Amino acid sequence: MRFAVDAHAIGRHLTGNEVYVRSLLNALAPQLQSDELIAYVSADSVAASLPANIQTRRVATNPFLRLGFELGMRCRQDRPDLLHVQYTAPLGCPVPVVVSVHDVSFLEHPEYFTRDRAVQLQFTVRRTVHRAARILTGSEFSKSSILKVYGDLDEDKVVVVPNAAAGEFRPIAREIATAAVRDRFRIHAPFVLSVGDLQPRKNQIGLIRAFARLLRACPQLKQNLVMAGKETWFAEQVHRAARESGVADRIQFCGFVSDDDLLHLYNACDVFAFPTFYEGFGLPALEAMACGRSVVCSHTSALPEVVDGAAILFDPYALDEISRALADLLLDAELRARMERLGLQRAAHFSWQKTADRTRAVFHDVLEKSRAASPVYSQSIAR
Repeated sequence: MRFAVDAHAIGRHLTGNEVYVRSLLNALAPQLQSDELIAYVSADSVAASLPANIQTRRVATNPFLRLGFELGMRCRQDRPDLLHVQYTAPLGCPVPVVVSVHDVSFLEHPEYFTRDRAVQLQFTVRRTVHRAARILTGSEFSKSSILKVYGDLDEDKVVVVPNAAAGEFRPIAREIATAAVRDRFRIHAPFVLSVGDLQPRKNQIGLIRAFARLLRACPQLKQNLVMAGKETWFAEQVHRAARESGVADRIQFCGFVSDDDLLHLYNACDVFAFPTFYEGFGLPALEAMACGRSVVCSHTSALPEVVDGAAILFDPYALDEISRALADLLLDAELRARMERLGLQRAAHFSWQKTADRTRAVFHDVLEKSRAASPVYSQSIAR
């Protein structure tokens, strides 16, 4: 079997989408054996960072050129048995499509996006999910949401394949991590960490306000608040909230960080906070758990399903609840240690090897059904 993956996100700081496709490719590579895998990439340096048995082809970074022309052309040239994409399939794709739709926030909460981006996703994803042979998503919450917003889909068409923390996210010596973040980011105080692009959905403004309340209520606390995440169109509003919080000297922004830096940040922090309003899975919470950190996070969307009792939950719209959850962990070392143990156990339930196994099984199922439904198709791809 030869299958292809749209991997244009790798190397382009596209955060969750990039982590997903890179981790999936790395986990699929050892399973290939008689199969072939082609990755369509947009960054020059990507080929050298992928396993040697993955073939790469270059496609444009411009989405209109890539989706409107190049990917379809590449599929006609390379003749894969199927193409795997995230959210949007190319026009005129000559092979079956498997699409990963991580969430449908662009339909359920378009206010989290610029207007143009929301409209674009609403149009292109609808076209893709109806054209796709299978839809992969990371949680039962997201599957329910997809079936709700696209009411005419067959339920069996949507397959839950959970994500996982990458293997590099693991506990390391605290003193090594602390020294690394001190040298790299000039972080000298103990800190609470939050990770995510600076955008409305991630609720950094709510966390900043809750953190200010926490320090007023518990002035003995020495922790600062550190936020790691790419600057977006919404970033200035987050920075303004920090400036106006009254505790601006206790808040630090790191911008986009590499996985190596993120490993050290997770391991050096005292508590990981994830106050997001909406997640299709919530990978940063799982990454923090895999690093042995205690987690406080929202009780919304997929997060309760993913953390499954291994985190302190709060209402992200209630600042007092966020503040109280942080205080509970920061002031109670025994509770913090217990949540760290539970988090490590929960993170161990997930692995990219399991994700790759289930994804590959879907690929083969799609191919078998395509061959059975169309003898002409079966003959055309025979090698």
